[in-house]
Amino acid sequence: MNTAKIMGALVLSAGLLAAGLASAEDFYRGKKISIVSSSAPGGGYDQYARLLSRHIGKHIPGEPTIIVQNMPGAEGIKAANFIYNLAAQDGTFIGALPRTLSLSKLYAHHEHMLQFDPFGFQWLGSLKRDTGVLIVNTKSGMARPEDLKTRDVTLSSQALNSPNSMYARMLNALYGAQLKPVEGYEGSTAGMLAVERFEVDGHVTGGTTAPIKNKIQSWMKAGQGRVVLQFGMHQDMDYPDAPLVMDLVTDPQAREIFELAFTEQEIGAPYVMGPKVPTERVQVLEKAFIETARDPDFLADAAHENAPIYLLDAPAIQALLKRAYATPPESIQKLRDLAGVKKD
Repeated sequence: MNTAKIMGALVLSAGLLAAGLASAEDFYRGKKISIVSSSAPGGGYDQYARLLSRHIGKHIPGEPTIIVQNMPGAEGIKAANFIYNLAAQDGTFIGALPRTLSLSKLYAHHEHMLQFDPFGFQWLGSLKRDTGVLIVNTKSGMARPEDLKTRDVTLSSQALNSPNSMYARMLNALYGAQLKPVEGYEGSTAGMLAVERFEVDGHVTGGTTAPIKNKIQSWMKAGQGRVVLQFGMHQDMDYPDAPLVMDLVTDPQAREIFELAFTEQEIGAPYVMGPKVPTERVQVLEKAFIETARDPDFLADAAHENAPIYLLDAPAIQALLKRAYATPPESIQKLRDLAGVKKD
């Protein structure tokens, strides 16, 4: 293509973008966009949804009003089904979903309830990624990952299919640990309190919210707690002496299974739009999402709330999903077995 044709193509592309933005400004002016949060008010996902709602409006042409609509239920499935099937497909609804929904079809847990395809969502991006930890009471005598192989180590857990128990089973099967989840605790607060009281040796988290981090730091400062191990693809440098599981496991299939399980942690706190929202409006909101995540005012607000921001864009999420769902069937089945997934 000669120079004149290249310049003509660039001018046409710029013109189409400008026209799209003008059209979006006309559409969104005076409108209301609902961010549908899959968690109850005050939850971790809700915190990030409300942070986003306070800042993204100024990055959207027409500066529409942004509200948060809470829709908890069925571990996020209720909100996901709503965004995919019932919400208006005009660009006025954004789903703030839990990370677990990204692998829901792969796990095939509660399969009869899933009325969406993860690849059908139009992803905007994510604002965080998670790394879980194994925190123990120092009275347990556990100091290093190798110690977890020497005797039974009791852990507080919510339920059979919660990360507290699932990661423990994975570590037992793929690393040789002797973790014994004690299930039935109502949430992470109760689970952490059990560690503090030394009812159990420790607790495995799926991630580290601000309250959990504050509790861990206070224990470590007082010499009452120690982070022994981290669960995820990236180390949380607040605990530099605690290695990642991935640093300890050498068997190729074991690493593949852990990487698959940790995909949802990389995806973190994702935001999506319905499958039929016009492409040009998705592109406008995707651009606004990225601009917001880099906005100094937004970042200062997040820092004030002790809510770390890590931007993952839509193409990166799609690449993670593609890789996860392409995992060999035998590794997927092994993960399902370790997760305690039973067919409906």
